[in-house]
Amino acid sequence: MLSYMLISVLPAAWLVAAVNDVIEMKIPNWISIFLLACFPVAALYFGFSFSSFFACIALALGILVVGFVLFAMNKLGGGDVKLLAASTLWIGPAALLPFLMKMVLMGGLFALVIMMFRKTPLLPAYAHAPWIMNLHQSGKHMPYGVAIAAGGLWVLPETYLFSLMFG
Repeated sequence: MLSYMLISVLPAAWLVAAVNDVIEMKIPNWISIFLLACFPVAALYFGFSFSSFFACIALALGILVVGFVLFAMNKLGGGDVKLLAASTLWIGPAALLPFLMKMVLMGGLFALVIMMFRKTPLLPAYAHAPWIMNLHQSGKHMPYGVAIAAGGLWVLPETYLFSLMFG
């Protein structure tokens, strides 16, 4: 039972982050903090070796540094960077490259959808949903939490944690 709860922490956090990013155009810090706090528990429960555990931490720190450079260049939002780094802990070294590739692919696809949506006329029904009006504005950034969640859900079965649980 606990193993299913622990394995569901990451996808649940991704889904909450994606929905929040679409509605509010931000990813709350508590989501990344929750992932950071739960990772050592999951690693201990699933029997990560010390080298695997610290490899995940080193990788997440590396992603955090690269992410903050992208943040400084105004390419990614701060919440996206923190979610990406916290997710990297759970993804692990073996699945990181597939995760990043699938995340970028899903981000490109989502960007096309958003661009097409922003080219459609603003309908009066949008006034009843301020988050749709906000998403429709062309000057706004894209909620990249959706791409992180989609790429993560796509790569989840390839992760070390998933293989420890399901073999």
